[in-house]
Order: sequence, then structure tokens, then C-alpha cells
Amino acid sequence: MQTLKELYKIGPGPSSSHTLAPARACRLYLENYPETESVKVNLYGSLSLTGKGHFTDKIIMDTFAPRKCEVEFKLDWEQPFPNGFTIDGYDANDHLTGHWSVYSLGGGSIFVVERPDLIIQQPYKEKTMSEIIEVCKKNQWNFVDYVFNNEDKELYNYLSKILSAMLESVKRGLSASGVLPGKLGIERCAKNMYLKSKSIEDDHEEFKVRLMSYAYAVSEENASNGEVVTAPTLGACGILAAYMYMMYYDEGVSRRKLINALAVGGLFGNVIKHNATISGAVGGCQAEIGAACCMTAAAAAYLNDLNIKQIEYAAEIAMEHHLGLTCDPVGGYVIIPCIERNAVGVLRAVDAMTLSKYMSKIKENVVNFDTVVRTMKYTGQKLPLELKETSLGGLAQEVSIKGVDHD
Repeated sequence: MQTLKELYKIGPGPSSSHTLAPARACRLYLENYPETESVKVNLYGSLSLTGKGHFTDKIIMDTFAPRKCEVEFKLDWEQPFPNGFTIDGYDANDHLTGHWSVYSLGGGSIFVVERPDLIIQQPYKEKTMSEIIEVCKKNQWNFVDYVFNNEDKELYNYLSKILSAMLESVKRGLSASGVLPGKLGIERCAKNMYLKSKSIEDDHEEFKVRLMSYAYAVSEENASNGEVVTAPTLGACGILAAYMYMMYYDEGVSRRKLINALAVGGLFGNVIKHNATISGAVGGCQAEIGAACCMTAAAAAYLNDLNIKQIEYAAEIAMEHHLGLTCDPVGGYVIIPCIERNAVGVLRAVDAMTLSKYMSKIKENVVNFDTVVRTMKYTGQKLPLELKETSLGGLAQEVSIKGVDHD
């Protein structure tokens, strides 16, 4: 499995598949072909169908600027992976510098067909959670020990930067107001939601509204092209960040313990990414919100001092009860239903952790984490194309908003 540095990435919203991945590929292309003077990019799959709403063409042109750049939206993609784009660059004499076919894998990760040698560091020999748990038992490790004994010494500092970026994204979102970009005309809600929480007398309800306001804050930053963290994607960036913010500022948990929690949550996200997908275009929103909820449940379980089996149980619960969740963004924007799903997702993560904490003392869980990951992959394969980030079905077709074309 890949390093956690490839799972957690800081970048501009609103979509890791649609903005972060193309920007990374374009920069990498220029590093390999610095003589490039003009570029033609063809977008396919969900990059074509919802690229306008996700500002994919804009991020590509901005990355290649000041070079001339032409971006076209195509449908006849012949590659085996459903989501990707091609880059054709030309030098000053209009000679082809290089042709790349790029897969947008989810979470900002990419694979270049013509350059399979561009492989990300893969420090983990184990591929499943069952294998990881066996190693932990053998070495008397917890999940934190496992991660830091496999990764290089820079991971702790890297995760510290990730934590800082998460906390800052919540802060910015809570202080911002105005209308989110795009044709939907949706007002930012996080600031008002947070202020409303202060007047709620019921402590339990106040906790929930405050936590949801944090998730809204990050998700609204993402929708506004702000800098957020893939956890595991930008469309689901509000869930783990909201929980980290609450634990740090409201509960007083130390940075060190939160960084360890990011390692634990990231480990579960890595298993999902390796064995299934974190791409909405491949597996539907179960692969994004479901995976983010799973990572947060695992992190929350660690922060509540649960053992390895209880942490696995919490993550499994979170993933299991998002199976079949569709990805059908209205107008192609990461706004409806995405922002609200982040708020619901962080509450479900806490619920999953709580259920694991107490149910694990009553009975042993029947479904393990690897089983539910395989099921998520299977379910994603069975979802129709129109419910996998294409805006061709579901809410994207049912919800009518002035100025948004459904065709």
C-alpha cells in the first residue's frame, strides 16, 4: 500500500479528482516536458460530464498558464478506467512533446499510462486489515506503532502539517460569509450554524450542531476553491477535519495524540483505497463520504482509547452503513448534497465509535473490515453510471434550480 502522504494531501477545492489530480498531472507533465509551449487537454468520464461545475477546465488552464491551453469535454474514452484525461503538448515549432493518458484515481491521486514508472512510495507490505492486525499482534503493536514503523521519519511532521491545514480550514470557514461559487446561489451556513449552537440549552444537541457547523465550514471552503485536505477526498474533506477541530479546540486533546489519530484513520483509508476505491466516479459517494466516515470513526475510537478490535469494529460500522450511497451532485457542484453529507457523516462517525465501544462488550462483530471493503467495491461496480459523479441521474436530475441545465 502507498504512503499516507499520498492519501492526505493539501490542495484547492472543490474536487480532488477534478481539480487536485489534474493540477498535479499538469505540473508533472511540465516537469517532464519543459519545452512545451501549447497544450490540448481532453477530459473524459465524470471529468467531462461534471468538469464545468468542478472548475476542471479552469484549474488546468491556470496550471499551464501562460502557455496556450485548449480544454475539450469528450465522451468517447477508450481506456479501461472510467475517469481520466489526455494531455498533448507542443513545442514552439508545433511538434508533439509528449502524449499522456492520465487516470484520476480519487483523492488527487493519478496514474499515467505512458509513464508507469512514476510510482508512489509503497512502504506497506500488508494489503488488508486482517494482515495488519496479525502483524500488530505478533509485534505487540497498536495501529500507531504499525504506521510509524513502516513509514519514513518524515511522516510525523507531514501529518502535523496536515492537522494544521485541517484546523485552519475550519477557522476560515467559520468566519466566512456570502454565496458559494457557481449557479446554485447557495449561501454559506457554517458561521450562522455555529452561532446558533451557542444558544442551544441541551448539551447533547449543542454538541451535534457545533460539530456539524465545523463540517459545514470545511466543506464550504472546499466549494469555494479554498485550501483543504483530502481525507480521503476533497468532496468528503469536512468529516475528519471537523472532528479534529472539536477534539483540539473544544476537548483539549494534544496535537501529538491527534496526529496519531490521523495515522490510524489514514491506515483504514489506505486499505479502502488499495482494495476498493475512494473515487466517487468509480464507486459512488460510498467511496468518499463512506470512507471519510470510516476514517473518522477509527480516529475517534483511537482518541477514546479503544483497542485494535474495537477500532476495526467502529470503522466497519461506519463503512457498512454507507453501502450503496450514490454520487449525484446537483449541477455538478460539490454543494448539494455534498456539504450536508459531510455534516451527517461526522455525526455517524461518532455514532459508529460509540456503538463499537459498547456493543463490542456484548458480542463479537460478525462482519470484519475487509469484508465490508470488498462489499463496497462490489456495490460500486453495480451502481449505474448516472449515479457515479456524472450528474446524469438521482438528485442531479430531480432537483430543479434556476439557471442550472440538466442536459
